[in-house]
Amino acid sequence: MRKILIVDDEVNIGILLSKFLTRNSFSVSTASSGLTAMECLSKETYDLVLCDYRLEDTDGKEMLVKIKEKYPNTGVIIITGYSDIKLAVELIKLGAYDYITKPLYPDEILNTINKAIETQIALAVDVPRQVSEVVKEKGNHQVYSEQENFVVGQSIASKELLKQIEVVAPTNYSVILLGESGTGKESVAMAIHLNSPRKNKPFVAMDCGSLTKELAGSEFFGHEKGSFTGALYTKIGHFEMANGGTLFLDEVGNLSYDIQAALLRTVQERKIKRIGSTKEIDLDVRIIIATNENLGSAIQNGRFREDLYHRFNEFSINLPPLSARGHDIMIFAHTFLKVANGELNRNITGFSTEVEDCFLTYNWPGNVRELKNVIKRATLLTDSGEIQLKALPLEISTYARASALEHTISRSERPRGLKNAALEAEYDAILKVLREVNFNKTKAAQLLNIDRKTLYNKMKAIDLEK
Repeated sequence: MRKILIVDDEVNIGILLSKFLTRNSFSVSTASSGLTAMECLSKETYDLVLCDYRLEDTDGKEMLVKIKEKYPNTGVIIITGYSDIKLAVELIKLGAYDYITKPLYPDEILNTINKAIETQIALAVDVPRQVSEVVKEKGNHQVYSEQENFVVGQSIASKELLKQIEVVAPTNYSVILLGESGTGKESVAMAIHLNSPRKNKPFVAMDCGSLTKELAGSEFFGHEKGSFTGALYTKIGHFEMANGGTLFLDEVGNLSYDIQAALLRTVQERKIKRIGSTKEIDLDVRIIIATNENLGSAIQNGRFREDLYHRFNEFSINLPPLSARGHDIMIFAHTFLKVANGELNRNITGFSTEVEDCFLTYNWPGNVRELKNVIKRATLLTDSGEIQLKALPLEISTYARASALEHTISRSERPRGLKNAALEAEYDAILKVLREVNFNKTKAAQLLNIDRKTLYNKMKAIDLEK
């Protein structure tokens, strides 16, 4: 069980974070001051410190320096109530893994913590991380990795995706993963890694979308102690962390042109130098990149290097949106329900018929990520038995209701007030706009050029409200 120390002089925040992280299988301690935190660190070894920037007796910057000097293998994430890019750059150069601004969102916190701990593990051990069972048979679908974070169903789209993974995984080809946001590109990258000869070497994921120009060089290539102002320790970059294994670069379309040039040299020469060092480090890294952007258009617009694109594009995989996977949606749903039951100590048996119909009707603009979050929320709101329609977000249940009406009510059977052509056209227009904005009524009213009250009245008239 990984150990986390929360340092915050706001007791309520410390309690809430502690309960949340404990539910997610972490061992958590809390400290309300910098002094108490350092005492805790002297008595026990922690994997990660979650530290508020403003404390009564010190601040996050001072705490970060002290922790990194005495406990260099302990990761640090700074939490603050305001966003300041210059401060963020400074903190990360000083050794912070990341910098989170309030308000705090559970999924963001958990994701950041998990990645921080993975990074600490990669830095702290000299032996390869061992992966248990790579592929486990699970009824009518397959689950990759011990975290069960990649599920393949029985639809044509899902089978084609699995086939492409199986073809490219044993090679050393660089891969581009294309697809909408939330389609599971990192999970596919992990599946490729776990089915490759590199499976017992590190898998390192890097979010290029959050990198600033100032931080990118240090994050990619690392730096030596004293190489620039604030470089108080030697930092290993992501390329070096992934050496021998796989480096996953998410949202590469957001990288600046200068950083793209540096990446091109690295990919061509397979060597890096840490900032401030003259020593070259040989690389043996497989690169997988992901983007939801059209890189072809980015090349034409001068925002992405064509030569770098062709270096990456030895093999490409298009990830299908969730709406194109048919009844596989329910395979995902049951898998996520099992995970949510474990996290929340629930014993939910499944989904009502209405919920299943709703899931299969909704268009899922957020794809797999949206479905997972919806099920976590519904599991939290359901004590026992099956998940019912009332536990789903309003926009999903309303969308499904509209679709059901559209399919079951013929034009002649629509409400009497819509019989004439003008009103019937209005009915279709309202449905179309509501679908386009995922039943966001404020946006729909704006697009229809009417006020919200008028829209509510029209929706009520055609039975589009619960």
